[in-house]
Amino acid sequence: MKLGNLSPPQGATFKKKRLGIGPGSGTGKTAGKGHKGQRARSGSKRKVWFEGGQMPLQQRLPKVGFNNPFRVTYQVVNLDDLAERELSGEITPEVLKTAGLIASTKRPVKILGRGEISAPLQIRVQAISAAAAKKVLAAGGQVEANIGGAAKTD
Repeated sequence: MKLGNLSPPQGATFKKKRLGIGPGSGTGKTAGKGHKGQRARSGSKRKVWFEGGQMPLQQRLPKVGFNNPFRVTYQVVNLDDLAERELSGEITPEVLKTAGLIASTKRPVKILGRGEISAPLQIRVQAISAAAAKKVLAAGGQVEANIGGAAKTD
């Protein structure tokens, strides 16, 4: 069997319905569109949610929730991720991006305290948890958070 020999099974394909080709065709005169009305006109399209002019359901229901425009969504990196990649020296968002730990340097980064760290690191990111800062300082490193704003050093 070859690809060129394949054909659809019997009854799976139909001839295209030719519209408006005389009364004997079954689709003559109005071409299967019935008599007048919105759906009989050319270019007739209705949106899925259209309810004939009645107020649509999504407009009848009340709005819910709230989107805070000032919410800050951090890209999270844990200490065990840094230890696993064996990063050393100064840790900045650019270093984390090249290591593949964050997706973008444009969004803020927060270091969290899961895992242990032994190498002394100089961490310069937008935010760091208290537990992570404590572990980095215990390992002989330095922490500088809130870069880009008022610098806060520990």
